Amino acid sequence: MDDAVIARLEKGGKRYEVLVDPNLVNQWKEDHDSVSLDNLLATDEIWHDVKNGERPTTDKLEAVFGTTELAPCVEKIIHEGSIQLTTDQRKKMIQDKTRQVIADICMLGIDPQTKMPHPPQRVENALIEARFKADPFKPVEKQVKDAVAMIRELIPISFTTIRLAFKIPGVNYGAVFSVVREDILKEDWLANGDWAFTVEIPAGMKADYIAKIGKRAPDVVVKELK
Repeated sequence: MDDAVIARLEKGGKRYEVLVDPNLVNQWKEDHDSVSLDNLLATDEIWHDVKNGERPTTDKLEAVFGTTELAPCVEKIIHEGSIQLTTDQRKKMIQDKTRQVIADICMLGIDPQTKMPHPPQRVENALIEARFKADPFKPVEKQVKDAVAMIRELIPISFTTIRLAFKIPGVNYGAVFSVVREDILKEDWLANGDWAFTVEIPAGMKADYIAKIGKRAPDVVVKELK
């Protein structure tokens, strides 16, 4: 993996590092099952210092991660640590993510005066003026919200939104909560152990949103609220 970069977590004055494919990190964070560890990692090792070949002891791994197994260690490093991108890699990933944000705004939002989508160049110019900077590892839908909040004063834009009510088995709570927490309007734990929650999202995201939750909770029940 020629383009592999270091994912690093610092705990207790020591570094814990793995070599990852930067282009697969976000996909893996959103859906672990969609990317195998073999494809995500350049080596199946946890390091104190990749460049110098220094490895942690099993006692160190147990103390920091509670296990010596590779998968949970990698998950903690990637979710709580940082990705050490090269300048060129970061620039390209920011450019790609910015293009995705622009495309989603044009697809989901309209000019309330004309009832038509804004041209991509108009959205891009507004983002530049607002000094919006895409995060290479943050999901696009979350960045669209941030971007729209920044450009509302520069160009008129509105979204048709819908409210969806979900019910999932409690065992799937962690996997689902990590991707919906910023959209939750209300939530409740039911007597049978299920978790129920309501979100408000742009109408154009409905199918993708339900599919995303369905991957993490196959027994999900969803209802569109009026």
